[in-house]
Amino acid sequence: MDQALADFLRHLGLERNSSAYTVKSYREDLTQAVGFFRERGGPSLRPDQINMRMLRAFLAWLHEQGYARTTISRRVAAVRSWCRFLCRQGMLKKNPADGLRGPKLDRKLPHFLDRADVNRLLASPSTEGALGLRDRAMLETLYSAGLRVSELVGLELGDLDLSDGVATVRGKGRRERLALIGEAARDAIAAWLKVRTTLLEAIGKHSEAVFLNRSGTRLSTRSVGRLLVKYLQRSGLDPRTTPHTLRHTFATHLLDAGADIRGVQELLGHKNLTTTQIYTHVSTQRLQESYRKSHPRA
Repeated sequence: MDQALADFLRHLGLERNSSAYTVKSYREDLTQAVGFFRERGGPSLRPDQINMRMLRAFLAWLHEQGYARTTISRRVAAVRSWCRFLCRQGMLKKNPADGLRGPKLDRKLPHFLDRADVNRLLASPSTEGALGLRDRAMLETLYSAGLRVSELVGLELGDLDLSDGVATVRGKGRRERLALIGEAARDAIAAWLKVRTTLLEAIGKHSEAVFLNRSGTRLSTRSVGRLLVKYLQRSGLDPRTTPHTLRHTFATHLLDAGADIRGVQELLGHKNLTTTQIYTHVSTQRLQESYRKSHPRA
């Protein structure tokens, strides 16, 4: 059983190019599932002895433990993926997870900022010092290109083509795409890159990462989150805002302005159009609110 799990995790990392974070999540979810199966089937349980009854018992147990529906759904999805892998490897003759379904999730509309709030946020870093210029460039890039925060911190100098306003981005599954960088973001990045060189020379370091901390090493996703909290407080904006909110805002503003949904899908790097369609619901909801407020017979 342990070997079957290790083989699957290796498959995720090497063949499916899943990120270290994704592999870690699968490991945690499936380790819990395997522990549950062994309690029911004994410590010497083999993968080919996993059956639908065990899987349904695991699903019921997750509910009894009071896990959130999102957590249960993720763990059920992990088990389904593992079982599909075991079938392809010939360890299972029939997939016991074929009929297993997690709880139905409510589709929440993403939180986003309006244009005035975006302008306040982007203007909040001081451009008097090197780190302020970095932070301005970082926020401008998140909003201008609609990047995930992991994509932002993963940017290398060689990924940028400021003259053409594009950047090569590695998204989920290490899939590459071209992201567009607007004029304001290009100017902010160029200003940061000038002082970035001086910063590295002063501390005697070299790095290919675009966004660095004061020690000259790559910024982490956590650091970006902490910096955003600081600027939210400074500008008096909604504390629910996260780096991913700027990605939601990017997509919402594009669709509000009449952008084609297929184009927005490509810019976001979404594999499926259904993922992008949530932003059309945001735009429709705003239109309905405007209609109710404005139309005399609404």
